[in-house]
Amino acid sequence: MAVVRAITDDQLDLPTPCREYAVRDLLNHLYEVVVNFQTLAARKPVAWADKPDHLVEGWRDQFAVQARRLIEAWSDPASEQGVSPGMGMPQSVVGGMALLDLTVHGWDLAVATGQEYEPAPEALPALQELTGQLAPQARQMGVFAEPVAVDAALPDLPRLLALTGRDPAWSSPTR
Repeated sequence: MAVVRAITDDQLDLPTPCREYAVRDLLNHLYEVVVNFQTLAARKPVAWADKPDHLVEGWRDQFAVQARRLIEAWSDPASEQGVSPGMGMPQSVVGGMALLDLTVHGWDLAVATGQEYEPAPEALPALQELTGQLAPQARQMGVFAEPVAVDAALPDLPRLLALTGRDPAWSSPTR
């Protein structure tokens, strides 16, 4: 992920559109996502409780390695078969959740650090549909905020962000 690689050490304390997370916190969360969703691809449960700081020497390279492993894990057609014992939902939904997390948090990191961001456009319609399916429970759990009203004529990415409760016009108050 080019956005992650381009983040500088002096940007780690910047706020992000993801209210609870500074850049450092969000990077740690995404590291857990790329590692734990590899395990979920194998239909094994994971523990989300550990919150170590993964931003140690070589973290950018290690993130790239783990992201490649995530892609490999979900590239196996068997990864989308059946129900996730750890999540209790279809494996195909779990795989979509990984892509959703990386897409939305990729935007969070890009906008927080002043980078351009263009996710794969072909993935956005399916992510919008998935977000619509997950939104009621995700809002109850505090994962998504209430949707932000946006013009329906906007491109797919801003509409996806709005569904998750993000303001697509967000900009860092410290920039």
